[in-house]
Amino acid sequence: MTSTFIWYELLTSDPAAAASFYGAMFGWTARDAGQSGMDYHLFIMNGVAVGGLMALPAGAVNAGMRPGWLGYVSVADVDTRVASIIAAGGAELMPAMNVPGIGRMAMVADPQGAALYVMTPIGDGPATSFAPGKPGHGGWHELHTKDWTAALAFYAEQFGWRQVHAMDMGPLGTYLQFDFGSGDVAGGMLNDVSAARPYWLFCFNVDDIDAAHRRLIANGGLALIDPHQVPTGDWIIQARDPQGALLVLVGPRR
Repeated sequence: MTSTFIWYELLTSDPAAAASFYGAMFGWTARDAGQSGMDYHLFIMNGVAVGGLMALPAGAVNAGMRPGWLGYVSVADVDTRVASIIAAGGAELMPAMNVPGIGRMAMVADPQGAALYVMTPIGDGPATSFAPGKPGHGGWHELHTKDWTAALAFYAEQFGWRQVHAMDMGPLGTYLQFDFGSGDVAGGMLNDVSAARPYWLFCFNVDDIDAAHRRLIANGGLALIDPHQVPTGDWIIQARDPQGALLVLVGPRR
């Protein structure tokens, strides 16, 4: 089984406001997932679920967690993978649990502290939300860490991810590009001395970067970096949504 990012989930301080913002940004609609005992919504685009939405748990807020996006990585067996991650210096942040009709999942952290979920889908599971170039879907994954060499070794051991390119970014250091074992580049890793802690940053596709920039500002988001071109030829904007969650918009300039 290839381990890839298959799902994205927004934990936020105001789910209703977030649903409105992302609806304006990507055309998503928020629909109750129907999970008993859990207020969980699905972001839907063209009839397809592309992500999840829920309020930050009170305990997480008290522990200092802020609004943000998290990613789910598919694995063959959650419990085996969690044990392996712990043995490699990572941590279990949320014990494994079964989600009826969806699969088994757990929240973990890599040895440097970046959080993500691991999940074994059942049945149809969640649809794979990663679709490079497809508007409204995930298009890239970026790990901001303290030691990308150690991070690559960890993710290679746990998920089979491999280095594809290592670009010299001058004063910013090395930017590693990796794949999921398929040869198609799926993300990057870099040392980020400005980050308070390591984290995963998720990029979502848009069909026109300048139009997306206008929607971002009009709907209360913040552009941390104005549109700029990356080596792939696409343009990106690093942004915060109105509740403070980080994301990146990626797409062409029309």
